[in-house]
Amino acid sequence: MKKPNFIIFYPDSLRAESVSLYGNDKIHTPNFERMGERGVVFENAFVQNPVCTPSRISMMTGRYVHNDGHRSLYHSLRNHEHSLLQYLKDDGYEIGWFGKNDLYNPEQVDKLDPWFPEYSLSDYTPPAYSDDDPRYYSFLREPSYAGLPEKSEQEVDSAIRFIHHMTNENRPYCAYIPIGIPHVPFYAPSEYYHMYDNVDLGSLKPTHDGVKPVFYDLIKEYRNLHKLPQKELYRMQKIYSGMCTFSDMLLGKILNAMDELDLHDNTVLFATSDHGEYAGDYGLPEKWPTGMSDNLIHVPFAVMAPDAKAGHRVKGQIESFDLMATVLNMAGISIKHTHFAKDLTPQLRGQKDDLERYVFCEGGYDTHEPHAFEGYAQRVDTLKDPTSIYFPKALQQQNDPSSVCRTVMIRSLTYKLIRRTEDTSEFYDLEKDPMELHNQYENSEYKSIIHDMEQNLLQWYLKTSDTIPTNDDPRGFSREKRRTI
Repeated sequence: MKKPNFIIFYPDSLRAESVSLYGNDKIHTPNFERMGERGVVFENAFVQNPVCTPSRISMMTGRYVHNDGHRSLYHSLRNHEHSLLQYLKDDGYEIGWFGKNDLYNPEQVDKLDPWFPEYSLSDYTPPAYSDDDPRYYSFLREPSYAGLPEKSEQEVDSAIRFIHHMTNENRPYCAYIPIGIPHVPFYAPSEYYHMYDNVDLGSLKPTHDGVKPVFYDLIKEYRNLHKLPQKELYRMQKIYSGMCTFSDMLLGKILNAMDELDLHDNTVLFATSDHGEYAGDYGLPEKWPTGMSDNLIHVPFAVMAPDAKAGHRVKGQIESFDLMATVLNMAGISIKHTHFAKDLTPQLRGQKDDLERYVFCEGGYDTHEPHAFEGYAQRVDTLKDPTSIYFPKALQQQNDPSSVCRTVMIRSLTYKLIRRTEDTSEFYDLEKDPMELHNQYENSEYKSIIHDMEQNLLQWYLKTSDTIPTNDDPRGFSREKRRTI
């Protein structure tokens, strides 16, 4: 039986609520709609960390970030760790990689020996305002095709050439396409930048009711966002929406190539993301390592597969790393390491989903692990440069480490509990308060529900606290090469 091919379209920072497939009829994402008509939509997919590197590592390994300490931007997958792309490579798949890394260390990339884009463009965009302008650290930019948009389109075009080549060669492949847009800064080609200028996107999520973790206010202070007028925050969301539509256009290119090559009988397409984006909501841009609001952790997750039930929608919650178990099951590859991902192929065929499943997300760092923080003194990076757009983030983490303390979330379809080691813990009734504006953690009316969720959180930690290697070591001594007296 011929092995299926896989395409993983993985734009950076694409939140579910800014995709029309998830009910936002103000934002134009017709190619996600095409996927929804032809394939299966998972309505409630959640990442395991709200930051790029840890989230990608969880997706590729099927493990939570605490299993191997992958909570930092600076700790990539290493040679002894199993991962989706390596399993596929070892099984004879050709790997095409068209986008950013934030995943493997250099030795692991060399081991995969992937196909890359024919050329690479810079994604740097200079600040649009002087350093005394309150917009300087806001991520707002002027319209442009240069940088992330051009680089992302080049990567998708290269991925399509790879797919054409492998189809002609009749060789199994996985095209991994982790493009950089709609990641900040906020800019896009003029057509997309101004696409929503005259569209009423609705109100931004308001700041908060006063019972929130300190990072909400500190981010504004360190980035001078408290000086920005509301219209600038709203502009963030409008530009971001245009960036989402640009990303959807690139997805359309992939769908068109699949139609042209008639790949639907032997190719599986996933479209998802590593995390979401504030985009002006709560008065914030970007994301935060301990931010657990749905606009950061709820991502699109659509799948087109040869035997998928077209138009099917799955309401039950899933975790992003379920992608790993699903792909390897479809490829007929045995998983050799301990993982916690669930195979989604039954739901792809239209079978009943799990409405009782909890999902989990975790992040942040505590002071006993200074090397995990951005801006770490012994690390040479641009974050120590005040002209860097990320300088305020690094400075805040160094000056106010409690604002990025260890954090864990447990979520059901109706409730969300967030526990922090130092900063404010949170609890939300998602049916009454879907925008997560009113923290009910100290509300006695929810005491029993919070207790039950804390018990489930403890049970989850007990079950996933460590993983035992699957290969054995001898219990005795080697009889060779001994030194004796």
